[in-house]
Amino acid sequence: MTQRNGIRGSSDPSHHSETSKAFELANGLDHDAVQWDSDCEKGRRSETADPLAITGGAVTAPDGGWGWVVLVATILVLALTLGFPSCVGIFYTDLQNEFHASNSETSWVPSIMTSMLHAGGPFCSVLVGKLGCRATVILGGVLSGLGMAASSFTHSITELYITAGVITGLGFCFSFQPAVTILGHYFVRRRAFANAMSSTGTALGLCTLPFLGNYLHTEFGWRGSFLILGAVLLNCCVCGAVMRPLQPKKHRGEPLLNHTPPQLEKEPKQRGRFRTISRFLVASLKEHMAFDQFCNNRRYCVFAIGITFMMLGFVVPLVFLVPYATAHGMEPSQAALLLSILGIVNIVVRPPFAIIFNMPWFKGRHIYAFASALLFNGLSNSICCIGAGFPVLLGYVVMYGLSMSVVGSLMFTVLMDIVEMSRFPSALGLLAVMESITLLIGPPLAGILVDRTGQYFYVFIACSCVVASSSVFLMLSFLWLDKKERKASKQDQLSAQPKPVKPASNASPGCECSSLP
Repeated sequence: MTQRNGIRGSSDPSHHSETSKAFELANGLDHDAVQWDSDCEKGRRSETADPLAITGGAVTAPDGGWGWVVLVATILVLALTLGFPSCVGIFYTDLQNEFHASNSETSWVPSIMTSMLHAGGPFCSVLVGKLGCRATVILGGVLSGLGMAASSFTHSITELYITAGVITGLGFCFSFQPAVTILGHYFVRRRAFANAMSSTGTALGLCTLPFLGNYLHTEFGWRGSFLILGAVLLNCCVCGAVMRPLQPKKHRGEPLLNHTPPQLEKEPKQRGRFRTISRFLVASLKEHMAFDQFCNNRRYCVFAIGITFMMLGFVVPLVFLVPYATAHGMEPSQAALLLSILGIVNIVVRPPFAIIFNMPWFKGRHIYAFASALLFNGLSNSICCIGAGFPVLLGYVVMYGLSMSVVGSLMFTVLMDIVEMSRFPSALGLLAVMESITLLIGPPLAGILVDRTGQYFYVFIACSCVVASSSVFLMLSFLWLDKKERKASKQDQLSAQPKPVKPASNASPGCECSSLP
Protein backbone atom coordinates (compact mmCIF):
# COMPACT_ATOMS: atom_id res chain seq x y z
CA MET A 1 0.00 0.00 0.00
CA THR A 2 2.90 2.35 0.69
CA GLN A 3 4.28 1.91 -2.79
CA ARG A 4 0.89 2.32 -4.44
CA ASN A 5 0.22 5.56 -2.57
CA GLY A 6 3.64 6.74 -3.53
CA ILE A 7 2.82 6.28 -7.18
CA ARG A 8 -0.18 8.53 -6.97
CA GLY A 9 0.79 11.09 -4.37
CA SER A 10 4.54 11.35 -4.05
CA SER A 11 6.40 14.09 -5.86
CA ASP A 12 9.70 12.20 -5.77
CA PRO A 13 10.19 10.03 -8.86
CA SER A 14 12.55 7.80 -6.93
CA HIS A 15 9.63 6.31 -5.09
CA HIS A 16 8.47 4.62 -8.32
CA SER A 17 9.95 1.19 -8.06
CA GLU A 18 9.76 -1.67 -10.52
CA THR A 19 7.44 -3.46 -8.09
CA SER A 20 4.93 -0.57 -8.14
CA LYS A 21 4.98 -0.45 -11.95
CA ALA A 22 4.31 -4.17 -12.15
CA PHE A 23 1.48 -3.71 -9.68
CA GLU A 24 -0.05 -1.05 -11.92
CA LEU A 25 0.23 -3.17 -15.04
CA ALA A 26 -1.29 -6.16 -13.26
CA ASN A 27 -4.30 -4.12 -12.22
CA GLY A 28 -4.91 -2.61 -15.67
CA LEU A 29 -3.70 0.91 -14.87
CA ASP A 30 -2.23 3.11 -17.57
CA HIS A 31 0.92 4.48 -15.95
CA ASP A 32 1.59 7.13 -18.61
CA ALA A 33 -1.97 8.43 -18.80
CA VAL A 34 -2.36 9.11 -15.07
CA GLN A 35 1.23 10.00 -14.15
CA TRP A 36 1.58 12.97 -11.82
CA ASP A 37 4.47 15.40 -12.29
CA SER A 38 6.73 16.92 -9.67
CA ASP A 39 4.23 19.68 -8.89
CA CYS A 40 1.45 17.28 -7.88
CA GLU A 41 1.43 18.70 -4.32
CA LYS A 42 0.24 21.99 -5.80
CA GLY A 43 -2.78 20.24 -7.36
CA ARG A 44 -1.66 20.35 -10.99
CA ARG A 45 -1.70 17.48 -13.45
CA SER A 46 0.80 16.75 -16.16
CA GLU A 47 0.23 18.90 -19.23
CA THR A 48 0.61 15.88 -21.48
CA ALA A 49 -2.51 14.22 -20.09
CA ASP A 50 -5.92 15.21 -21.37
CA PRO A 51 -8.45 15.11 -18.50
CA LEU A 52 -11.39 14.79 -20.88
CA ALA A 53 -9.80 11.84 -22.61
CA ILE A 54 -8.98 10.11 -19.33
CA THR A 55 -12.26 10.43 -17.47
CA GLY A 56 -14.75 11.50 -20.09
CA GLY A 57 -14.95 15.06 -18.73
CA ALA A 58 -15.38 14.19 -15.01
CA VAL A 59 -12.16 15.95 -13.99
CA THR A 60 -12.94 19.38 -15.39
CA ALA A 61 -16.76 19.35 -15.39
CA PRO A 62 -17.81 22.23 -13.10
CA ASP A 63 -21.38 20.92 -12.51
CA GLY A 64 -22.38 24.56 -12.09
CA GLY A 65 -20.80 27.97 -12.49
CA TRP A 66 -20.71 28.90 -16.16
CA GLY A 67 -22.45 25.60 -16.82
CA TRP A 68 -25.74 27.20 -15.80
CA VAL A 69 -25.29 29.79 -18.55
CA VAL A 70 -24.60 26.99 -21.02
CA LEU A 71 -27.73 25.22 -19.76
CA VAL A 72 -29.90 28.30 -20.42
CA ALA A 73 -28.38 28.66 -23.89
CA THR A 74 -29.06 24.98 -24.60
CA ILE A 75 -32.68 25.42 -23.52
CA LEU A 76 -33.11 28.29 -25.99
CA VAL A 77 -31.40 26.36 -28.79
CA LEU A 78 -33.70 23.36 -28.26
CA ALA A 79 -36.71 25.69 -28.18
CA LEU A 80 -35.80 27.15 -31.57
CA THR A 81 -34.82 23.86 -33.23
CA LEU A 82 -36.82 20.94 -31.84
CA GLY A 83 -39.97 22.97 -31.23
CA PHE A 84 -40.00 24.66 -34.62
CA PRO A 85 -41.20 21.82 -36.95
CA SER A 86 -44.52 21.55 -35.12
CA CYS A 87 -45.09 25.25 -35.85
CA VAL A 88 -45.20 24.49 -39.58
CA GLY A 89 -48.62 22.88 -39.11
CA ILE A 90 -50.11 26.36 -38.69
CA PHE A 91 -49.20 27.16 -42.31
CA TYR A 92 -50.22 23.71 -43.58
CA THR A 93 -53.46 24.80 -45.29
CA ASP A 94 -51.89 27.93 -46.82
CA LEU A 95 -49.08 25.89 -48.34
CA GLN A 96 -51.61 23.48 -49.84
CA ASN A 97 -53.61 26.30 -51.40
CA GLU A 98 -50.55 28.26 -52.56
CA PHE A 99 -48.83 25.38 -54.37
CA HIS A 100 -51.93 23.24 -55.07
CA ALA A 101 -50.36 20.33 -53.23
CA SER A 102 -51.92 17.27 -51.61
CA ASN A 103 -51.57 16.25 -47.98
CA SER A 104 -48.69 13.90 -48.71
CA GLU A 105 -46.82 16.51 -50.79
CA THR A 106 -47.24 19.23 -48.16
CA SER A 107 -46.24 16.93 -45.31
CA TRP A 108 -42.82 16.48 -46.92
CA VAL A 109 -41.86 20.01 -45.76
CA PRO A 110 -41.82 19.31 -41.98
CA SER A 111 -40.72 15.75 -42.71
CA ILE A 112 -37.55 16.78 -44.57
CA MET A 113 -36.88 19.48 -41.98
CA THR A 114 -37.07 17.00 -39.08
CA SER A 115 -35.15 14.34 -40.99
CA MET A 116 -32.27 16.67 -41.81
CA LEU A 117 -32.21 17.75 -38.17
CA HIS A 118 -31.16 14.17 -37.37
CA ALA A 119 -29.47 12.99 -40.57
CA GLY A 120 -26.80 15.69 -40.42
CA GLY A 121 -25.37 14.13 -37.27
CA PRO A 122 -22.14 12.75 -38.82
CA PHE A 123 -21.42 16.04 -40.61
CA CYS A 124 -22.11 17.87 -37.38
CA SER A 125 -19.74 15.56 -35.51
CA VAL A 126 -16.97 16.34 -38.03
CA LEU A 127 -17.56 20.08 -37.63
CA VAL A 128 -17.49 19.79 -33.86
CA GLY A 129 -14.14 18.00 -34.10
CA LYS A 130 -12.71 20.66 -36.41
CA LEU A 131 -14.37 23.87 -35.20
CA GLY A 132 -15.67 23.11 -31.73
CA CYS A 133 -19.20 23.25 -30.32
CA ARG A 134 -19.39 27.05 -30.17
CA ALA A 135 -18.59 27.71 -33.83
CA THR A 136 -20.81 24.83 -35.00
CA VAL A 137 -23.83 26.17 -33.12
CA ILE A 138 -23.27 29.63 -34.61
CA LEU A 139 -23.00 28.13 -38.11
CA GLY A 140 -26.26 26.26 -37.54
CA GLY A 141 -28.02 29.46 -36.52
CA VAL A 142 -26.88 31.19 -39.71
CA LEU A 143 -28.01 28.29 -41.91
CA SER A 144 -31.44 27.95 -40.30
CA GLY A 145 -32.08 31.69 -40.44
CA LEU A 146 -31.08 31.95 -44.10
CA GLY A 147 -33.12 28.86 -44.99
CA MET A 148 -36.35 30.21 -43.53
CA ALA A 149 -35.77 33.66 -45.00
CA ALA A 150 -35.21 32.13 -48.45
CA SER A 151 -38.40 30.07 -48.05
CA SER A 152 -40.48 33.23 -48.14
CA PHE A 153 -39.40 33.81 -51.77
CA THR A 154 -40.08 30.30 -53.13
CA HIS A 155 -42.47 29.72 -56.05
CA SER A 156 -42.93 25.93 -55.91
CA ILE A 157 -43.22 23.21 -53.33
CA THR A 158 -39.95 21.71 -54.57
CA GLU A 159 -38.06 24.91 -53.77
CA LEU A 160 -39.63 24.85 -50.34
CA TYR A 161 -38.28 21.34 -49.84
CA ILE A 162 -34.75 22.67 -50.36
CA THR A 163 -34.96 25.92 -48.39
CA ALA A 164 -37.26 25.09 -45.47
CA GLY A 165 -36.48 21.37 -45.51
CA VAL A 166 -32.81 20.78 -46.30
CA ILE A 167 -31.10 24.09 -45.43
CA THR A 168 -33.15 24.94 -42.35
CA GLY A 169 -33.15 21.35 -41.09
CA LEU A 170 -29.37 21.10 -41.49
CA GLY A 171 -28.98 24.35 -39.59
CA PHE A 172 -31.13 22.92 -36.80
CA CYS A 173 -28.83 19.89 -36.64
CA PHE A 174 -25.68 21.99 -36.43
CA SER A 175 -27.20 23.95 -33.54
CA PHE A 176 -28.95 21.18 -31.62
CA GLN A 177 -26.39 18.37 -31.37
CA PRO A 178 -23.34 20.44 -30.27
CA ALA A 179 -25.48 22.13 -27.62
CA VAL A 180 -26.44 18.75 -26.13
CA THR A 181 -22.86 17.50 -26.41
CA ILE A 182 -21.22 20.43 -24.61
CA LEU A 183 -23.86 20.24 -21.88
CA GLY A 184 -22.78 16.66 -21.19
CA HIS A 185 -19.20 17.89 -20.63
CA TYR A 186 -20.25 20.70 -18.27
CA PHE A 187 -22.38 18.40 -16.08
CA VAL A 188 -21.48 14.93 -14.80
CA ARG A 189 -22.82 14.57 -11.27
CA ARG A 190 -25.95 16.55 -12.17
CA ARG A 191 -26.19 15.24 -15.71
CA ALA A 192 -29.68 13.76 -15.37
CA PHE A 193 -30.95 17.03 -13.92
CA ALA A 194 -29.24 19.11 -16.63
CA ASN A 195 -30.58 16.95 -19.46
CA ALA A 196 -34.09 17.04 -18.05
CA MET A 197 -33.95 20.81 -17.64
CA SER A 198 -32.56 21.29 -21.16
CA SER A 199 -35.43 19.24 -22.54
CA THR A 200 -37.78 21.98 -21.33
CA GLY A 201 -36.49 23.92 -24.32
CA THR A 202 -38.65 21.78 -26.58
CA ALA A 203 -41.61 22.57 -24.35
CA LEU A 204 -40.75 26.27 -24.43
CA GLY A 205 -40.74 26.18 -28.22
CA LEU A 206 -44.05 24.32 -28.35
CA CYS A 207 -45.53 26.89 -25.98
CA THR A 208 -44.38 30.11 -27.63
CA LEU A 209 -43.82 29.36 -31.33
CA PRO A 210 -47.46 28.43 -32.13
CA PHE A 211 -48.64 31.71 -30.60
CA LEU A 212 -45.98 33.60 -32.51
CA GLY A 213 -46.68 31.72 -35.75
CA ASN A 214 -50.42 32.27 -35.48
CA TYR A 215 -49.96 35.99 -34.85
CA LEU A 216 -47.51 36.36 -37.73
CA HIS A 217 -49.79 34.34 -40.00
CA THR A 218 -52.71 36.65 -39.24
CA GLU A 219 -50.70 39.84 -39.72
CA PHE A 220 -48.24 39.05 -42.51
CA GLY A 221 -49.32 35.82 -44.21
CA TRP A 222 -47.14 32.75 -44.56
CA ARG A 223 -44.40 34.46 -46.62
CA GLY A 224 -43.93 37.33 -44.19
CA SER A 225 -44.09 34.89 -41.30
CA PHE A 226 -41.31 32.74 -42.74
CA LEU A 227 -39.12 35.83 -43.22
CA ILE A 228 -39.60 36.99 -39.62
CA LEU A 229 -39.13 33.48 -38.25
CA GLY A 230 -35.82 33.32 -40.10
CA ALA A 231 -34.70 36.38 -38.15
CA VAL A 232 -35.85 34.74 -34.92
CA LEU A 233 -33.76 31.63 -35.65
CA LEU A 234 -30.61 33.78 -35.84
CA ASN A 235 -30.76 33.93 -32.05
CA CYS A 236 -29.09 30.49 -32.09
CA CYS A 237 -25.89 32.39 -32.92
CA VAL A 238 -26.17 34.33 -29.67
CA CYS A 239 -26.72 31.11 -27.72
CA GLY A 240 -23.72 29.49 -29.36
CA ALA A 241 -21.49 32.43 -28.48
CA VAL A 242 -21.74 31.67 -24.73
CA MET A 243 -20.85 27.97 -25.12
CA ARG A 244 -17.16 28.39 -24.48
CA PRO A 245 -15.06 25.21 -24.46
CA LEU A 246 -13.84 23.73 -21.21
CA GLN A 247 -10.31 22.98 -22.41
CA PRO A 248 -7.96 25.20 -24.42
CA LYS A 249 -6.96 24.12 -27.86
CA LYS A 250 -4.32 21.44 -27.90
CA HIS A 251 -0.92 22.20 -29.39
CA ARG A 252 -0.79 20.70 -32.81
CA GLY A 253 2.10 18.42 -33.63
CA GLU A 254 4.05 18.30 -36.81
CA PRO A 255 2.08 18.23 -40.07
CA LEU A 256 0.89 14.84 -41.22
CA LEU A 257 2.86 15.28 -44.46
CA ASN A 258 6.10 14.90 -42.48
CA HIS A 259 4.97 11.50 -41.25
CA THR A 260 3.90 10.07 -44.60
CA PRO A 261 4.54 6.31 -44.74
CA PRO A 262 7.39 5.35 -47.10
CA GLN A 263 5.15 3.20 -49.28
CA LEU A 264 2.94 6.17 -50.15
CA GLU A 265 5.91 8.29 -51.24
CA LYS A 266 7.09 5.66 -53.70
CA GLU A 267 3.66 5.14 -55.27
CA PRO A 268 2.23 7.38 -57.98
CA LYS A 269 0.61 10.57 -56.72
CA GLN A 270 -2.92 9.73 -57.91
CA ARG A 271 -2.84 6.28 -56.36
CA GLY A 272 -1.41 7.66 -53.11
CA ARG A 273 -4.06 10.37 -52.95
CA PHE A 274 -6.83 7.86 -53.57
CA ARG A 275 -5.61 5.63 -50.75
CA THR A 276 -5.18 8.60 -48.43
CA ILE A 277 -8.70 9.82 -49.12
CA SER A 278 -10.20 6.36 -48.70
CA ARG A 279 -8.38 5.82 -45.42
CA PHE A 280 -9.51 9.24 -44.22
CA LEU A 281 -13.13 8.43 -45.06
CA VAL A 282 -12.98 5.08 -43.30
CA ALA A 283 -11.37 6.66 -40.24
CA SER A 284 -13.99 9.42 -40.21
CA LEU A 285 -16.82 6.90 -40.35
CA LYS A 286 -15.33 4.96 -37.46
CA GLU A 287 -14.83 8.13 -35.45
CA HIS A 288 -18.14 9.90 -36.08
CA MET A 289 -20.43 6.87 -36.58
CA ALA A 290 -20.43 4.46 -33.65
CA PHE A 291 -20.71 1.26 -35.69
CA ASP A 292 -18.51 -0.50 -33.14
CA GLN A 293 -20.99 0.40 -30.41
CA PHE A 294 -23.87 -0.80 -32.55
CA CYS A 295 -22.15 -4.17 -33.14
CA ASN A 296 -20.61 -4.76 -29.70
CA ASN A 297 -22.79 -2.82 -27.26
CA ARG A 298 -26.08 -4.71 -27.09
CA ARG A 299 -27.81 -2.03 -25.05
CA TYR A 300 -26.97 0.65 -27.58
CA CYS A 301 -28.07 -1.62 -30.43
CA VAL A 302 -31.45 -2.31 -28.81
CA PHE A 303 -31.94 1.35 -27.88
CA ALA A 304 -31.09 2.54 -31.39
CA ILE A 305 -33.50 0.08 -33.03
CA GLY A 306 -36.32 0.92 -30.62
CA ILE A 307 -35.89 4.70 -30.98
CA THR A 308 -35.69 4.44 -34.76
CA PHE A 309 -38.99 2.58 -34.93
CA MET A 310 -40.54 4.94 -32.36
CA MET A 311 -39.80 7.99 -34.50
CA LEU A 312 -42.02 6.58 -37.23
CA GLY A 313 -45.03 7.76 -35.24
CA PHE A 314 -43.80 9.92 -32.37
CA VAL A 315 -43.75 13.36 -34.04
CA VAL A 316 -46.53 12.74 -36.58
CA PRO A 317 -49.37 13.78 -34.19
CA LEU A 318 -47.71 17.16 -33.68
CA VAL A 319 -47.76 17.76 -37.44
CA PHE A 320 -51.38 16.70 -38.00
CA LEU A 321 -53.01 17.98 -34.81
CA VAL A 322 -53.78 21.46 -36.15
CA PRO A 323 -55.06 20.22 -39.57
CA TYR A 324 -57.18 17.60 -37.77
CA ALA A 325 -58.76 20.24 -35.54
CA THR A 326 -59.35 22.81 -38.30
CA ALA A 327 -60.82 20.16 -40.63
CA HIS A 328 -63.59 19.59 -38.07
CA GLY A 329 -64.55 23.25 -37.82
CA MET A 330 -62.27 24.46 -35.04
CA GLU A 331 -60.90 27.99 -35.24
CA PRO A 332 -57.20 28.24 -36.17
CA SER A 333 -56.51 30.23 -33.02
CA GLN A 334 -58.00 27.45 -30.87
CA ALA A 335 -56.01 24.83 -32.78
CA ALA A 336 -52.80 26.78 -32.18
CA LEU A 337 -53.82 27.08 -28.52
CA LEU A 338 -53.73 23.26 -28.26
CA LEU A 339 -50.05 23.21 -29.19
CA SER A 340 -49.35 26.01 -26.74
CA ILE A 341 -51.11 24.09 -23.96
CA LEU A 342 -48.94 21.10 -24.86
CA GLY A 343 -45.88 23.27 -24.36
CA ILE A 344 -47.19 24.68 -21.06
CA VAL A 345 -47.73 21.15 -19.72
CA ASN A 346 -44.16 20.29 -20.63
CA ILE A 347 -42.77 23.42 -18.96
CA VAL A 348 -44.68 22.78 -15.73
CA VAL A 349 -43.98 19.05 -15.53
CA ARG A 350 -40.37 18.68 -16.69
CA PRO A 351 -38.59 20.50 -13.80
CA PRO A 352 -40.14 18.21 -11.13
CA PHE A 353 -39.30 15.20 -13.29
CA ALA A 354 -35.75 16.52 -13.56
CA ILE A 355 -35.42 16.48 -9.77
CA ILE A 356 -37.07 13.06 -9.43
CA PHE A 357 -34.96 11.34 -12.08
CA ASN A 358 -31.77 12.75 -10.53
CA MET A 359 -32.40 10.70 -7.36
CA PRO A 360 -30.02 7.80 -6.71
CA TRP A 361 -32.83 5.25 -6.87
CA PHE A 362 -33.33 5.91 -10.60
CA LYS A 363 -29.69 5.23 -11.42
CA GLY A 364 -29.76 2.23 -13.73
CA ARG A 365 -33.56 2.40 -14.04
CA HIS A 366 -33.86 5.34 -16.44
CA ILE A 367 -34.61 3.07 -19.38
CA TYR A 368 -37.65 1.54 -17.67
CA ALA A 369 -39.12 4.93 -16.80
CA PHE A 370 -38.45 5.96 -20.40
CA ALA A 371 -40.17 2.88 -21.86
CA SER A 372 -43.18 3.22 -19.51
CA ALA A 373 -43.68 6.84 -20.52
CA LEU A 374 -43.37 5.85 -24.16
CA LEU A 375 -46.10 3.23 -23.75
CA PHE A 376 -48.36 5.82 -22.12
CA ASN A 377 -47.61 8.26 -24.94
CA GLY A 378 -48.53 5.75 -27.60
CA LEU A 379 -51.81 4.80 -25.96
CA SER A 380 -52.78 8.45 -25.49
CA ASN A 381 -53.02 8.91 -29.29
CA SER A 382 -56.14 6.74 -29.32
CA ILE A 383 -58.02 9.51 -27.44
CA CYS A 384 -58.34 11.43 -30.71
CA CYS A 385 -60.60 8.67 -32.03
CA ILE A 386 -63.32 9.74 -29.59
CA GLY A 387 -63.92 13.04 -31.35
CA ALA A 388 -62.44 16.32 -32.57
CA GLY A 389 -64.04 18.71 -30.08
CA PHE A 390 -61.94 21.08 -28.04
CA PRO A 391 -62.53 19.31 -24.65
CA VAL A 392 -61.49 15.93 -26.11
CA LEU A 393 -58.38 17.31 -27.80
CA LEU A 394 -57.55 19.26 -24.65
CA GLY A 395 -57.54 16.04 -22.64
CA TYR A 396 -55.42 14.40 -25.35
CA VAL A 397 -52.91 17.25 -25.28
CA VAL A 398 -52.56 17.03 -21.49
CA MET A 399 -52.02 13.25 -21.55
CA TYR A 400 -49.63 13.48 -24.49
CA GLY A 401 -47.73 16.32 -22.84
CA LEU A 402 -47.21 14.43 -19.57
CA SER A 403 -45.74 11.40 -21.30
CA MET A 404 -43.76 13.53 -23.73
CA SER A 405 -42.16 15.30 -20.78
CA VAL A 406 -40.74 12.06 -19.40
CA VAL A 407 -39.62 10.85 -22.83
CA GLY A 408 -37.84 14.12 -23.59
CA SER A 409 -36.28 14.32 -20.13
CA LEU A 410 -34.76 10.84 -20.24
CA MET A 411 -33.84 10.21 -23.87
CA PHE A 412 -30.33 11.66 -23.77
CA THR A 413 -29.79 10.52 -20.19
CA VAL A 414 -30.44 6.91 -21.21
CA LEU A 415 -28.04 7.27 -24.13
CA MET A 416 -25.34 8.64 -21.82
CA ASP A 417 -25.93 5.73 -19.44
CA ILE A 418 -25.36 3.03 -22.04
CA VAL A 419 -22.33 4.53 -23.86
CA GLU A 420 -19.20 6.23 -22.63
CA MET A 421 -19.20 10.02 -22.72
CA SER A 422 -16.20 9.98 -25.04
CA ARG A 423 -18.29 8.04 -27.57
CA PHE A 424 -21.48 10.00 -27.01
CA PRO A 425 -21.12 12.33 -30.05
CA SER A 426 -20.53 9.41 -32.43
CA ALA A 427 -23.29 7.34 -30.82
CA LEU A 428 -25.68 10.27 -31.11
CA GLY A 429 -24.61 10.75 -34.74
CA LEU A 430 -25.40 7.16 -35.73
CA LEU A 431 -28.67 7.23 -33.82
CA ALA A 432 -29.63 10.49 -35.52
CA VAL A 433 -28.98 9.02 -38.97
CA MET A 434 -31.13 5.99 -38.17
CA GLU A 435 -33.90 8.23 -36.81
CA SER A 436 -33.83 10.42 -39.90
CA ILE A 437 -35.02 7.56 -42.10
CA THR A 438 -38.23 6.98 -40.17
CA LEU A 439 -38.71 10.69 -39.53
CA LEU A 440 -38.50 11.28 -43.26
CA ILE A 441 -41.11 8.69 -44.26
CA GLY A 442 -43.45 9.04 -41.26
CA PRO A 443 -45.40 12.22 -42.12
CA PRO A 444 -45.65 11.44 -45.87
CA LEU A 445 -47.04 7.98 -45.07
CA ALA A 446 -49.55 9.63 -42.77
CA GLY A 447 -50.42 12.10 -45.55
CA ILE A 448 -51.01 9.22 -47.98
CA LEU A 449 -53.28 7.60 -45.36
CA VAL A 450 -55.30 10.82 -45.11
CA ASP A 451 -55.54 11.16 -48.91
CA ARG A 452 -56.75 7.58 -49.28
CA THR A 453 -59.25 7.51 -46.41
CA GLY A 454 -60.21 11.17 -46.10
CA GLN A 455 -60.04 10.87 -42.29
CA TYR A 456 -57.35 12.10 -39.91
CA PHE A 457 -58.08 9.84 -36.96
CA TYR A 458 -56.58 6.83 -38.77
CA VAL A 459 -53.24 8.61 -38.47
CA PHE A 460 -53.51 8.75 -34.69
CA ILE A 461 -54.46 5.06 -34.51
CA ALA A 462 -51.41 4.09 -36.55
CA CYS A 463 -49.14 6.28 -34.39
CA SER A 464 -50.57 4.69 -31.25
CA CYS A 465 -49.70 1.19 -32.48
CA VAL A 466 -46.18 2.14 -33.59
CA VAL A 467 -45.13 4.00 -30.45
CA ALA A 468 -46.67 1.47 -28.04
CA SER A 469 -45.00 -1.48 -29.78
CA SER A 470 -41.60 0.24 -29.67
CA SER A 471 -41.95 0.80 -25.92
CA VAL A 472 -42.79 -2.87 -25.34
CA PHE A 473 -39.75 -3.86 -27.40
CA LEU A 474 -37.43 -1.63 -25.35
CA MET A 475 -38.77 -2.79 -22.01
CA LEU A 476 -38.63 -6.52 -22.76
CA SER A 477 -35.20 -6.26 -24.39
CA PHE A 478 -33.60 -4.44 -21.47
CA LEU A 479 -35.22 -6.80 -18.97
CA TRP A 480 -33.65 -9.71 -20.85
CA LEU A 481 -30.26 -8.00 -20.99
CA ASP A 482 -30.34 -7.20 -17.27
CA LYS A 483 -31.27 -10.77 -16.41
CA LYS A 484 -28.47 -12.10 -18.59
CA GLU A 485 -25.90 -9.76 -17.01
CA ARG A 486 -26.98 -10.69 -13.47
CA LYS A 487 -26.65 -14.36 -14.32
CA ALA A 488 -23.18 -13.80 -15.78
CA SER A 489 -22.07 -11.80 -12.73
CA LYS A 490 -23.21 -14.58 -10.39
CA GLN A 491 -21.24 -17.13 -12.36
CA ASP A 492 -18.15 -14.90 -12.20
CA GLN A 493 -18.50 -14.56 -8.44
CA LEU A 494 -18.81 -18.31 -8.00
CA SER A 495 -15.79 -18.96 -10.18
CA ALA A 496 -13.76 -16.35 -8.28
CA GLN A 497 -14.33 -17.99 -4.88
CA PRO A 498 -11.36 -20.18 -3.75
CA LYS A 499 -12.04 -23.88 -3.64
CA PRO A 500 -11.46 -25.65 -0.29
CA VAL A 501 -8.29 -27.76 -0.12
CA LYS A 502 -8.96 -31.46 0.46
CA PRO A 503 -6.57 -33.22 2.88
CA ALA A 504 -4.30 -35.82 1.35
CA SER A 505 -4.79 -39.51 2.06
CA ASN A 506 -1.46 -39.80 3.89
CA ALA A 507 -2.26 -36.97 6.32
CA SER A 508 -2.44 -37.80 9.98
CA PRO A 509 -5.90 -37.91 11.66
CA GLY A 510 -7.09 -34.48 12.81
CA CYS A 511 -4.54 -32.66 10.68
CA GLU A 512 -6.06 -30.08 8.30
CA CYS A 513 -2.92 -29.71 6.15
CA SER A 514 -1.70 -32.30 3.75
CA SER A 515 1.75 -33.77 4.34
CA LEU A 516 4.52 -32.76 2.01
CA PRO A 517 6.00 -35.44 -0.23
